[in-house]
Amino acid sequence: MEHRMPARQEGTPVAEAVTVIVPTFNERDNVAELVERTARALEGREAEILFVDDSSDDTIAEVERVAASARIPVRGIHREHNTGGLGGAVVLGLQQAAHDVCIVMDGDLQHPPELLPEIIARHEKGDADVVAASRYIGGGDSDGLGTAVRFGVSRAATWLTKAMFPRRLWRSTDPMTGYFLVDRRSVDVDGLRPQGFKILLEILVRSDVRVAEVPMSFGERRHGTSKASLRQGGTFIAHLARLRFGKMSLFALIGLLGAVANVGIMWVLTRAGMPYIWAAIIGAEVTIIGNFLLQERFVFADLRADARGVWVRFAASFAFNNVEAAVRIPVMALMVENWHISSVLATALSLVVAFFARFLFHALVVYAPRGRKADAAASEPSTDTAGQRIIRAIDAEAMRPGEL
Repeated sequence: MEHRMPARQEGTPVAEAVTVIVPTFNERDNVAELVERTARALEGREAEILFVDDSSDDTIAEVERVAASARIPVRGIHREHNTGGLGGAVVLGLQQAAHDVCIVMDGDLQHPPELLPEIIARHEKGDADVVAASRYIGGGDSDGLGTAVRFGVSRAATWLTKAMFPRRLWRSTDPMTGYFLVDRRSVDVDGLRPQGFKILLEILVRSDVRVAEVPMSFGERRHGTSKASLRQGGTFIAHLARLRFGKMSLFALIGLLGAVANVGIMWVLTRAGMPYIWAAIIGAEVTIIGNFLLQERFVFADLRADARGVWVRFAASFAFNNVEAAVRIPVMALMVENWHISSVLATALSLVVAFFARFLFHALVVYAPRGRKADAAASEPSTDTAGQRIIRAIDAEAMRPGEL
């Protein structure tokens, strides 16, 4: 159906076209109403609605059915693999949008389409690259969160996030909102690495953008279920740590958890009468495997696709860590026997010393892209020393992406 634009008077500024990006997961029953209300809110403006669908039901078929009679263009993309979660769906939408001005909104109708004109009008003032619909400024409310527990969790997550990124988020009252406008010309879309559903946080932290807000009344869910879960909460915390501190610090956090587990295992086994050497060996093996699984999931997930197979990565990691442990444990024994310090303290000190060697080996060897050696051989010889290459690698890994 052709949509005719009204004639504009001479001298009236031309409104920018917009793409409304709607990530969906089993929200078939909301599609028709969302399209109708969105088309009504955008009447008289060049616009499209782009659904990016991860559903296991027939949501994408419903999008196609509704698109046939919609008043504005409606498209749908169905993803076979849920890469990056909801945030990954939004990034794909930003890449595939027909227009540079994009508005992201949920498909559950908790984000009122009637707010679209106000969001767009705020952007057209020209002093903001991102316009967020906030639940926490004057005129906004979060009643749609439902229970007091969900409200408390939402507020606590917002406070934690703002505390970790005081410079980038000082103008934002609701960096966790899923309803926002972004001018993709101001963002390196291909550089976004979302995990989970807090995509605005990813954009604000990785981009130097100007932010404005409009108040939003967060509606009640019509159909479908909340995407929030304990697993999503864990993903959010890990992604927050990755954004703020970079790979090295997240690697260190996992290493710290492994060190605590190692010391705890040693303590239990030695209290049970096992010699501390055997206790240290068992503790090391358990934490080596646990650390690898956590690093795969939270530290080097973005490198796995280009690296060697998972079993090759595990074998390299396991072998290196055992060699490291084979060196570290005799040193620990020397500290206990000759320096007369406790076995637990000796273990803790030796694990701290081993951290940098482990990180460099994993970053530069275990997760190295396939073919890196061939590419390096084909290039001109480097004049850098080995020490310079190591320092540069530490700097690159430790300082990205973060706020610094």
